[in-house]
Amino acid sequence: MVVKPDWLRVKAPQWQRVGSVKETLRDLGLNTVCEEASCPNIGECFSIGTATFLIMGPACTRACPYCDIDFEKKPQVLDPTEPDRLAEAVKRLSLKHVVITSVNRDDLADGGASQFVKCIERIHTLTPNTTIEVLIPDLCGNWQALEIILSAHPNVLNHNTETIPRLYKRTRPQGDYQRTLELLRRTKELAPWAYTKSGLMVGLGETVDEVIEVMANLRSSDCDILTIGQYLQPSQKHLDVQEFVHPDRFANWQKVGESMGFLQVVSSPLTRSSYHAEEVQKLMQLYPR
Repeated sequence: MVVKPDWLRVKAPQWQRVGSVKETLRDLGLNTVCEEASCPNIGECFSIGTATFLIMGPACTRACPYCDIDFEKKPQVLDPTEPDRLAEAVKRLSLKHVVITSVNRDDLADGGASQFVKCIERIHTLTPNTTIEVLIPDLCGNWQALEIILSAHPNVLNHNTETIPRLYKRTRPQGDYQRTLELLRRTKELAPWAYTKSGLMVGLGETVDEVIEVMANLRSSDCDILTIGQYLQPSQKHLDVQEFVHPDRFANWQKVGESMGFLQVVSSPLTRSSYHAEEVQKLMQLYPR
């Protein structure tokens, strides 16, 4: 068993603020990936009033062995009131930047693209100055569905690579590495104004060179923003951690990524896809489109 090191300790959150965010979420009947996926940064993010909203229910149609989101429940019928409730939460929490993600909904013809669009449009209407990031599944390679999402003009299109190609079969058995790269590449073709983003988790048995190779592939697909974080095992039934990667290696990946031309690289043990996502607003000022 690999022992968790000191650098993975999480600071105690400001529970008063955490309670305020949770109260809003419960009042409006909303899910967050922060809670469903057992994110280690939930205390910090909730304490400063941010959250990553999980739309289309908490039940996923895939069973990736690293992820803590439930796949045993039956996916829910889409709720037509969800976009309104989500936009209201953004307003109540005074969010300047919001991240919207979803479980994989392979049971839906468009993978849930239409629900993403409705959520984006409602936020644009209710809080027009809020920037929007969508963290989407691979849509089973349905590029028309991708075009539908982009038609609503999210500011950032995020799709996670998760791991290196060699580990895909074990880690993302229903995913496809080339499909992920294609999704990011097509996003730039369809919406050159959008910032593209992807994330990697490490500690599953990858090598330093394999991570750098994936980074190079992402840049070749014109990916703008990269996040790299430590994989943490949610429970005994999930994949084991093979290594707790030292912070120095994360710092080196950040330097390598910046030299490759990524506009932003966030790389640390506790980094997650949406961690400090609001900092993209600074990026948008530096590199306007």
